[in-house]
Amino acid sequence: MKDLAVLAIAAHRDDIEQTCGGTLLKMAEGGHRAGVLDLSQGEMGTRGTAEERALEAEEAARILRLCWRRALDIPDARVENSWENRLKVARVIRQTRPRVVILPYWKGRHPDHYTASRLGYEGCFLAGLAKLRVEDASGPLDSARGGEAAELEDCLEPHRPFKIVYATLYYDVRPTFVVDISRQFEARFEALMAYRSQFSDQQAGSDIFPARADIRARVEAMARFYGMLAGVDYGEPFLAKEVGLVEDLTLLPVRSL
Repeated sequence: MKDLAVLAIAAHRDDIEQTCGGTLLKMAEGGHRAGVLDLSQGEMGTRGTAEERALEAEEAARILRLCWRRALDIPDARVENSWENRLKVARVIRQTRPRVVILPYWKGRHPDHYTASRLGYEGCFLAGLAKLRVEDASGPLDSARGGEAAELEDCLEPHRPFKIVYATLYYDVRPTFVVDISRQFEARFEALMAYRSQFSDQQAGSDIFPARADIRARVEAMARFYGMLAGVDYGEPFLAKEVGLVEDLTLLPVRSL
C-alpha cells in the first residue's frame, strides 16, 4: 500500500472521531492519505458489542474519507505498554509508513487513553530500529475500508514518523496549535453519530453518558472554544513537544490584537 500522510492512533473505536476526526477529514479533502489504528476492539464498553462497533467504525471511516483503518487485538480496558504491544504498533508503523502520527494526550481519566499515548510513542520509536524484527508480531485484525486498504503488504523496512502530535481535546492544557475544522465540523459530528450503539438514548450507561440531545451542544461548544482561540468558527487542539520553526514573521497566522 502507499504511505500514509497521517496515522491517528487511539485506544478505542470512536476516540478518534471525538478528538481529531475533523483534522483527518481535512487532510483527506486536501489529497492526503489518512488512516486510523484502533488499539482495541471495544468489547468492554458499557454500551454495544465489539461487532457493532466494528460496523460503526466502518461507517465513520467512510464519512471521514479514511483510506485505511484497522483494529488490533489488545484487550479493551487492559491496554498495556508491553513489549508485545509495542511490537504490534511498530509493525503497523512499518506497514503504513506515516509522516505524521496523532496520539492521545499523555494524561487523562481513562487508563487506556494515557497508556495508548506512551505505547504509540514507543512503538513509533521501535519501528525505526534497523535490527528489530517485527514480522512475527500480530498485525491489524480487521478492515474498516475495502479495496486497496484491505490488503496489507509486508513492507517492513524500518520507518519512523517525521512528526508526532498529541490530540488534547479532552484535557485542560493549552494547545500548541489548532486546526481549523469549520468546513469539516458537520461531517465530523456525523462520523461520531455513526456510533449509534454508544450515543443513542438507552438505559445502559445513562448515568455516565449524556443524552443524545446534549451531545451536539457539548461537541459544538468545545469546537467553538478552540476555534475562538485561533480566530475561526470551529477548531481541534493539538500539542507538539518540539519548538516550532518560523521562516517569515509576516506569515504568522492568528491576530494578536
